Amino acid sequence: MAEYLGKITAQGNPMTLVGDEIKVGDKAPDCTAINNDMNPVKLSSFFGKTMVLSFVPSLDTSVCDTETRRFNQEAQKLGDEVVVVTVSMDLPFAQKRWCGAAGVENVVTLSDHRDACFGEHYGMLIKELRLLARAVFVIDKEGIVRFIHLVREVGDEPDYEAVLDAVNKL
Repeated sequence: MAEYLGKITAQGNPMTLVGDEIKVGDKAPDCTAINNDMNPVKLSSFFGKTMVLSFVPSLDTSVCDTETRRFNQEAQKLGDEVVVVTVSMDLPFAQKRWCGAAGVENVVTLSDHRDACFGEHYGMLIKELRLLARAVFVIDKEGIVRFIHLVREVGDEPDYEAVLDAVNKL
């Protein structure tokens, strides 16, 4: 499995990303993760809609909380043809608790804790932490990756406007 040192940092320290490197134009890998009800969900179940696929380290951190709440608000405005999916290594129970407490109803949260399928197939698994890097992929209705935004410093928020611009172009 490929490893990439220094593409991201955590508190200024270079981290190693493990997994496949996805590029714009690639078919989105069809991974399976666990939803809040402990059921497996394949990414392909969302094909047919434009998808905002957001990777976050943990919903229980302030930046991930802010990001996911923001995408929840944006999802309301984007309409039924767009789905926002947030993937983290948090346990499904923690994701369900967090969504309930945060009032997040417009974002699908998936847990990659079991197999790290998303982390490895999208090259977002942080070797040193066994968490996911902060990144956003925009995937078209046919399942093709059209935009990638890897946030260099894990503690920084993504460029929401760039992500939304990419979604609106589809």
